[in-house]
Amino acid sequence: MNLSTDLKLPIFRQIGETADAIGREVYVVGGYVRDIFLERPSSDIDFVTVGSGIELAGKVAERLGRKKGLTVYATYGTAQVRCGDLELEFVGARRESYHRESRNPIVEDVTF
Repeated sequence: MNLSTDLKLPIFRQIGETADAIGREVYVVGGYVRDIFLERPSSDIDFVTVGSGIELAGKVAERLGRKKGLTVYATYGTAQVRCGDLELEFVGARRESYHRESRNPIVEDVTF
């Protein structure tokens, strides 16, 4: 495992530059990070940002020229961008809580 190599995909630079252009912090999280440590291949990359994950996903899709590859899940404040074999998932920093009767989260935005 070599994190500097594992995080060298051009998509990371493109997303970072897009986030910088709109004044956002963005972090790689979730299964992709786990899979680096387990030395497993992964094509699903999750990102969390302070602010709207949907807005950042839209800007990334515009930059990549793949606006058609943008799928928005407004109820949960998430969005997905398909980029070749990669599935990029974006979410804003949030807190989730659940009712006993439902598996669907109640989502609230948070800041760091």
